[in-house]
Amino acid sequence: MAEKRRVDIGRRRFITVAGGTIAGATVVGGGTFATAAAAVEPSPADPFGGMPRSLALSLPATPGGVEAPPVPELPEQLAGGTISSPAARTSIPYADKAVTPEAAAAARASVPTKLPFQFKTSGFTIVTDMPEYMRPWRDRPTRWENVTPNTENTYLDAQGVIMYRPKRTAPGYDQPVTQAQFGLGCIASYRTERVASRKALFLKRAKAQAKRLIDKRVEARGAWYFPYPFDFKHAKHSGVDYKAPWYSGMAQGEAISLFIQLAQLEAITAAERRQYLAAADGAFASLLRADDGKPWSVNKDKNGYLWIQEYPGRVAGTGDYTFNGMIFAMFGIWDYFQATGNPLAEKLFDGSVTTIRDHFPRLRNSRWISYYCHTHRIPTPSYHQHHINLMRQLHWQTGSPALAHQQDQLIDDFPAFGLRAGSVAAIAAGSHTLYKLDTKDASKNFDWDPAKGDKQLATKKVTFRTATQAPVNVRRRIQGRGIYYRINAGAYTGWWIGEAYPKVFLRGEYVSTTFHPQRTATFPADVDITCVKFGVDGKTGITKTVKFATPSNAPFDRRAIVNGRPMIRITAGALNGYWAPLPLVLTDGR
Repeated sequence: MAEKRRVDIGRRRFITVAGGTIAGATVVGGGTFATAAAAVEPSPADPFGGMPRSLALSLPATPGGVEAPPVPELPEQLAGGTISSPAARTSIPYADKAVTPEAAAAARASVPTKLPFQFKTSGFTIVTDMPEYMRPWRDRPTRWENVTPNTENTYLDAQGVIMYRPKRTAPGYDQPVTQAQFGLGCIASYRTERVASRKALFLKRAKAQAKRLIDKRVEARGAWYFPYPFDFKHAKHSGVDYKAPWYSGMAQGEAISLFIQLAQLEAITAAERRQYLAAADGAFASLLRADDGKPWSVNKDKNGYLWIQEYPGRVAGTGDYTFNGMIFAMFGIWDYFQATGNPLAEKLFDGSVTTIRDHFPRLRNSRWISYYCHTHRIPTPSYHQHHINLMRQLHWQTGSPALAHQQDQLIDDFPAFGLRAGSVAAIAAGSHTLYKLDTKDASKNFDWDPAKGDKQLATKKVTFRTATQAPVNVRRRIQGRGIYYRINAGAYTGWWIGEAYPKVFLRGEYVSTTFHPQRTATFPADVDITCVKFGVDGKTGITKTVKFATPSNAPFDRRAIVNGRPMIRITAGALNGYWAPLPLVLTDGR
């Protein structure tokens, strides 16, 4: 009988069986690597055929290996709509008074002590001990060249406040979301800036945005609201048709983040801190006011789920049910709880996360671009990567593997497709089919165009006598197909080739995501799974083939597309540092 050995992987155990369960790890020049886990056997037959192992089992020094996920530019909340001046007799009931110590105390006292209504929860708790870079808005610093914006739609007024205009020749308006986001970006830059003069300007800009929001607040229903002083109608989203003043739950939540994050800076005076905390209290109170009065920004749907409405409906309990706007607002709840410990904030967060998790099937568009909102379900390319990033941050903020798994699904459906200069696809010896596809032009990075639909224009059969490599600049899911690479130099410039590991794959690590806390992978029973510890830039890595008598668990901290296939990085035990292939290895959160 073969000798059994146990190998600890974190707190769980692998059960390994000597005499064939773990194959020797192949090294450069052949031979074996004696592992501590079990007896060594000769390497199995080379599975790569026309692909050299030096390509399949090594990663290039660059590009790839990108730790941070891509962060697209923040979407413009008013895109796709029409702004118009309010009626001449429009009156907005601005509070128009300073935040005195007495007013700050009143704002704190007015924060409700009960929920607006009962809603579905799941026991999600807020994780606050996250690394700094994982905290809300740290990934969106305002670049120095943008600290004084002057674009078609934005500019700074005389007080240093960012204003929104439909076009350069039109008057500007206060836009609460734009102001909150600009201020938060300036705070993120302030935290990392080392040049004193720049640091001071970032702080000045952030404070100016907060002051404008406070000065232009509307106090109603025992809460602070930040009005939109213009009329707005969306071209595609029926129901988004507002007369000034109107309000947005997204603005309410993002304003909370701005006030709390400013209050936490050491450079802020005691008087300023008192004012910002009062503003946060006032804004938080708005999320505890139901839709039985006006203004409102939260409601419960017919199934008992809590919603923070970026675009509240005219009728109570209705709205656009926008996913990204709700999650951005939830970050304000995270900030408020982290600063105050208010138990109602954690309840609101629990209910909001429950809503996002349970409505994920309404967000997801399997093997394609996700939908913008629950009401209209329009695939929106400019928001898909936002949904990925936001789900990732919800995983960090809760520690939930279910949210991480949902993020994984969005990545697989339509992964970020821009590649660094110098990216290369390895192509095995043999015959391959190339495709000409109808996509957007280079200025749009060959993005999807609904009018073109990725239509196939031509095909070409090519045969290579030996394995080769081709420079590529796009890795993208093609509509109705799989993942393809666009060749961008040489005889086949402009042609696309399908990803098909190990025959065709992008060399390197791409679309990486880091999990906090680490997640759990399960190796199924009686399945041979070959894991890889990759070499670097031509140095062939080592492999280890494992098979377990019963399902066995291992911790992992990272998921990525590595040499053209989804893999996870194991962090403990005999496979520590090895990448395991998906979907042979199952991940938690399903």
